[in-house]
Amino acid sequence: MNRLVFLGTGTSQGVPIVGCRCAVCTSGDPKDRRLRTSAFIVTPKVNVLIDAGPDFRYQMLRSDIRRIDAILLTHAHRDHIAGLDEVRSFNYYQQSAIPLYGNARTLEAVHAFLPYAFGHHRYPGAPRFDMHRVQERSFRIGDLRVRPIEVLHHEMKVNAYRMGDLTYITDAKVIERASVEKMRGTKILVVNALRKEPHPTHFCVSEALQLIDELKPERAYLVHTGHALGYAQTQSELPDNVWMAYDGLTIEF
Repeated sequence: MNRLVFLGTGTSQGVPIVGCRCAVCTSGDPKDRRLRTSAFIVTPKVNVLIDAGPDFRYQMLRSDIRRIDAILLTHAHRDHIAGLDEVRSFNYYQQSAIPLYGNARTLEAVHAFLPYAFGHHRYPGAPRFDMHRVQERSFRIGDLRVRPIEVLHHEMKVNAYRMGDLTYITDAKVIERASVEKMRGTKILVVNALRKEPHPTHFCVSEALQLIDELKPERAYLVHTGHALGYAQTQSELPDNVWMAYDGLTIEF
């Protein structure tokens, strides 16, 4: 059985937001404390990380993660790639480069963000990656079959990933019909839902629920949730098969 661990479920600023004194940011509920959105897939043969944002180091320590066999990047915004320098610890202990998967724009951004990690004059001790450009075709990482599915974050192309019966979507605002069809049959859907009010670049709760209603997964989990959504109140308003994910939650698929 495969597992997914929610390492972080918050927005680009995390929750609580620095300086904010709203009810959610000052909540005593640990489920209202959300690091930047990231997930960890564990199969019988491989450990695969989805995104490595600025909380990467703490997420690795908090979840006692000691091996990464590959990293799937959804897109190149800093809340999804800013922790990549910390991969050097895994390079050292595993004595290998880490395979890094993303679309062309994402990989170009990683090169620009970490120029000292690439080229003929790579800085000693810099993180090491094997770069893999993701296109439309499925690929395998050990025993995990991964199917990239394009969604739009405003005008930015973002990779959602389908892995068997699970589909993982973050930072989506528009999903074209062809991409929706690739998600058919999903039993577990992870999808972003920033807040209740519409937003120009992210699904709001009602938009996420509309996708869930169309795909009809057995279970769905909301991620990339902001400080306008308190865990207890939001969960009480969701359908029976939909949960607001929280940091540390582990599910099987």
